Amino acid sequence: MSNVIPYVPADLAEPADLVAAIKTRRGGSLMNLDRMLLHSPSLARGWNVFLGEVRRNLSVSPRLREIAICGVAVINRAEYEFFHHAPELLAAGGSPEQVEALRSIAGISPDLSAFSAVERDVIRLTLSMSRDIEVADELLVRLQAAIGNTATVELVGVVATYNMVSRFLIALGVTPEDHAPDDAKRPAP
Repeated sequence: MSNVIPYVPADLAEPADLVAAIKTRRGGSLMNLDRMLLHSPSLARGWNVFLGEVRRNLSVSPRLREIAICGVAVINRAEYEFFHHAPELLAAGGSPEQVEALRSIAGISPDLSAFSAVERDVIRLTLSMSRDIEVADELLVRLQAAIGNTATVELVGVVATYNMVSRFLIALGVTPEDHAPDDAKRPAP
């Protein structure tokens, strides 16, 4: 899919406060996602605050969060999301084998042997929420017992949030930025 709606310019300067806030969260530059969102400053402002909280201020472990985000990306075919979050999973202690295994979770019988029991349940949660919407009580009970109420609620929120992100990315044809090899440490969306 191509961009029917073009990105705003990478050197966009207005609204100055919003552009500065997004660049601060992103480490200094606008990503293609931001450049699409900035067509609507109100949407971009709310998105930046909301996603900033989801990315930085939840108590759920970053590793579980990134497994869920990468899982959503694969299920929804949102390569942009996977491109940015696979390095985040590695930085959070995930393995290259896990990143590779996540690529196949949308298949009939994915191999989840690279994941712990709680990580497999995070993948099951991601599959259930992304495909069926409803989640089995038994799965929520297992997650609650393993990681507690707060982290379980946060994981549900992460999966819901990144389903929103992936749908936005795909509908508008947002593609990964052209990265130099040393640019791999950029903050994820």
